[in-house]
Formats: sequence, structure tokens, C-alpha cells
Amino acid sequence: MSIYYASSKEDITKDALEELFLSVEWESGKYPNELFQAIGGSHSIVTAWEGGKLVGLINALSDGILTVYFHYMLIHPSYQSIGIGKEMMNIMLDRYKGCKTKVLISYPHAVEFYNKFGFYTEDGATPMFISELI
Repeated sequence: MSIYYASSKEDITKDALEELFLSVEWESGKYPNELFQAIGGSHSIVTAWEGGKLVGLINALSDGILTVYFHYMLIHPSYQSIGIGKEMMNIMLDRYKGCKTKVLISYPHAVEFYNKFGFYTEDGATPMFISELI
């Protein structure tokens, strides 16, 4: 298995995004046009590829100085637990090392993974949403 990483948005297609997001059963995969626009509007991304197949993605929304928010982080199920997520997160953390605050929202099963990078829950803080995705 030969995985390579990229930071270019130009190689990403709607179909590739849809396939990746639906592979992990994320609702946003059902909206490929909007998802494509959202990824295009990211401050930066890191993608993981095997050949021409998109197998992982992380994106950042940021002011570039004080705060970075890692919104999407997903790996195709067939490629999980082989270090792709770790590599992509390390690339992003290095890219945004100057930002004072790094934020993400984790599903419970992934908290331990993010703890390894220094992320923690903050007492008194509660993630809040208004979501139109059903």
C-alpha cells in the first residue's frame, strides 16, 4: 500500500468527496455539491491518496494567526488504523504551530486519538450547534 499526502484542493472531485464521506456514513456526503464548495473554502487541507483514490482528508478553518479549527478529519474504513490520521494531523499541527488555539470536536470513540496530540476537553465548555443536516 503506497499512501501519499497532498495539500492541493485542485485534485479533489465531488465524486471523491462523496465516496469518502459516505464510506464513514457522514451525512454531509449526501450533499456533494455543498461539500465540494466547503472543502474549497477551507483555509487549508491535507489529503491522503492511494493511487487516484481519496482515502483520507483533514481540513482547517482559520484566521491564520490566533485560532485554527479542524472541522473534518476522516479516513476511509479500509485504511483506518495504519497511521494515515496520525500523519495528516501531524502535518496540520506543524502547519498551524503558530496559532495560539487549536480546536476540534471529536466523537467519543476518537477522543483518545486526539488526546495523543495534546487536545483535551475543557471544563465549562460545551460544543454547541445549529445544524440543518438531518
